[in-house]
Amino acid sequence: MEIDWFFQRADWVHVLTIPVFTGVVGFLINWSGLWMLFSPVRFHGITVPGMRQLSRVLPRKVQEVPGILQGGLGWQGIVPARAAKMGSIAVDKAIAKLGTPAEFYQQLEPDQIAEHIVTVFEPDLPQMIDQIMRREHPGLWRDLPRPAREAVVRRVQAQLPGVVHTVTDEIGEHIDQLLDPKIMVINHFQRNPALVVRIFRDFGQRELNLMVAFGFVFGFALGVPVAVLDHWFAQWWLLPVLGVLVGWITNALGMWLIFEPPEPRRILGVKVHGLFLRRQDQAAEVYARIIADDVITLENIGDFLLDGPRGDRTRQMLASAMRPAIDNAAGPVRGAVRVAVGPRQFDNIRDAMALEAVDRTIKPFKDPEFSRRQADKINALIAQRTKELPPRDFVEMMRSAIKEDEWMLYAHGAIMGFAGGLLHLALFGVGGPR
Repeated sequence: MEIDWFFQRADWVHVLTIPVFTGVVGFLINWSGLWMLFSPVRFHGITVPGMRQLSRVLPRKVQEVPGILQGGLGWQGIVPARAAKMGSIAVDKAIAKLGTPAEFYQQLEPDQIAEHIVTVFEPDLPQMIDQIMRREHPGLWRDLPRPAREAVVRRVQAQLPGVVHTVTDEIGEHIDQLLDPKIMVINHFQRNPALVVRIFRDFGQRELNLMVAFGFVFGFALGVPVAVLDHWFAQWWLLPVLGVLVGWITNALGMWLIFEPPEPRRILGVKVHGLFLRRQDQAAEVYARIIADDVITLENIGDFLLDGPRGDRTRQMLASAMRPAIDNAAGPVRGAVRVAVGPRQFDNIRDAMALEAVDRTIKPFKDPEFSRRQADKINALIAQRTKELPPRDFVEMMRSAIKEDEWMLYAHGAIMGFAGGLLHLALFGVGGPR
């Protein structure tokens, strides 16, 4: 059949509906791709017997599909599924550059922390002393007259501010060894994948919506050459095959639109700049608030210090720092008491007091209300330094959760493009001149 190069015998309904089809498919590709990025937050699917064993011999890219390695078929949003990875890269690319553990700790104002600890701890002190003494040496405590017991409590209370300042100073001095921000952030993101979704949604929803709208624009524009080729060559397989390219390219352009280029540049006289990067300052404010309110908080620091992988070291260090202060609380009768109860028993009482005091002094770190009040300082530090990040580092931090898995989005676009080509073929038949 002779090729109708100049569309003199074109079936215009067939030709003109192709860009419309590819535009609609492009819109649906980016809309559903956005859903695939963020939803669902937790894995939804079914367990397939033997899938876990089979997954080990599948190609590595296939193993990355959510649920495959766990032996199931289903889906979890790419961003929440890679929350731990994003946490790791966020620390390496940004948070580590935003400040050291010591800087974050100083922003939380240790003196205010100490005052808060004293305020919370002091009312419980008499009961704590009474419980420890009844447990460690009930006879001695029972035989002491009430005024003597009250004098012990008063001396300990008088020592309390000094003890607490010793604790907060000791934490500050060794915070780089006690606190690992990378582990803390990774663990927190892994436990709270919805938080990673929030980071994107809270400051990037406008750009994400624009990406969906541009799906139609890209799809329609790509549909024009597809319509031309379909008219010229009139092969039944052209639309499905070219639909694969349209779907793949539409998704790739959508991702490029959001993240590239990191620095403004002109292409054919038009200024282009990644949509997320255009608002780095506003993004920095949102990102800083989320990190300060939910990740690097006084509450989470307290949890990590006592219950994290280095918790035992924290307890031992703080207990050692407290022992001299507790010795001083015994006052001038320390020697006599030590002889009366025996050196070993005296040391047991002192060590028990120190260990109990560690838990009580760190407990106010976990006070959510106080942690929220202190978050403003962390927020200010992170916001300022996030704004100062090189654009490339900012892009890497935001894109880290999805970069290695973008192929899934592109493959999804290709499949939808193929389906769109088949649908047009079914409705309008093979193209070509009339």
